[in-house]
Amino acid sequence: MQVENNDVGKAPEVTEGSDDTGEKEAFAEQGDKVKATFVSLARNRDLYELVESIRQVEDKFNKKYHYDWVFLNDDEFDTEFKKVTTAMVSGTTYYGTIPKEQWGFPEWIDTDKAAKVREEMRAKKIIYGDSISYRHMCRYESGFFFRHPLMQQYEYYWRVEPGIKIFCNIDYDVFKLFKDKNYAYGFTISLPEYRETIPTLWETTKKFMAEYPQYVDKNNMQDFISDDGGSSYNGCHFWSNFEIGDLKFWRSDAYMKYFEYLDKAGGFFYERWGDAPVHSIAASLLLPKERIHFFDDVGYYHVPFFNCPVDEKVRLENQCSCNPNDDFTFKGYSCVNRYYKVNNLKKPDGWEKYAN
Repeated sequence: MQVENNDVGKAPEVTEGSDDTGEKEAFAEQGDKVKATFVSLARNRDLYELVESIRQVEDKFNKKYHYDWVFLNDDEFDTEFKKVTTAMVSGTTYYGTIPKEQWGFPEWIDTDKAAKVREEMRAKKIIYGDSISYRHMCRYESGFFFRHPLMQQYEYYWRVEPGIKIFCNIDYDVFKLFKDKNYAYGFTISLPEYRETIPTLWETTKKFMAEYPQYVDKNNMQDFISDDGGSSYNGCHFWSNFEIGDLKFWRSDAYMKYFEYLDKAGGFFYERWGDAPVHSIAASLLLPKERIHFFDDVGYYHVPFFNCPVDEKVRLENQCSCNPNDDFTFKGYSCVNRYYKVNNLKKPDGWEKYAN
């Protein structure tokens, strides 16, 4: 079934598309499904790179569960995009257009100042440093995707981007796991952010914490993102091109206040704040640490990093098709070592073999 909603003020309307299978209806009748969806921010030209990602997710997980898929675009999706993606997805597909005011410069931004910053970053060859659209994307993923009308029917989401790979069979419902365990944020890869893109993000965050101490969780994971008790930011962040989360967290007063504080500071445009460090800092400070989950059994790739289970038993049981020698998880540059340390977790069997 295909559904689209290009008028954000109206409820979704069902349009032409593939029929749900009897198997899908039978599963829905069991009442076991969580209110969850995949969500992809994409452009029409991303279609066939995104189709590869959809195929990976469907084959490794969703063909068993038939969860929906929401596609969001700052322009309207064309007929080919809708037809092809609807054919690929075993759940219902939804198509939405992003409101112009959420994909543009806010009124308080000095666009001349922002343009000068982009030119300086271009000269320094900072990745995406001169891109306007990348900044709009980071701001949108940081503060708006969970507000889209199409997302209101869901409690959980799995973010999927073009060009990713899933290597292992996922034989359990990840959304049910999140609901049963009360997880709020899940990741597969973590590493330091480019410092040149976020020079004042941590100072702005510290000001927020000083003004709104009630939002900082007492059992937070600040030690994951700071090596010195919160004085400075070590850059560690969860790579948000894979992200499974509880939408209630992003919609919470704590996160909304944090995003609005950052937004008014202007760093999405005067610097190049990414949604990954914004999400990661928020999760690490505003959530209790036990609500953040590391997926060590999925097997994931987004250029240039691999997550491949280093535990041979996990790889064989889940028929993972990745090479553990490519795994980034316990390499020196990865932040996952720190995640294990601050949470007093036991590392998987055989991790030492793949740490160098």
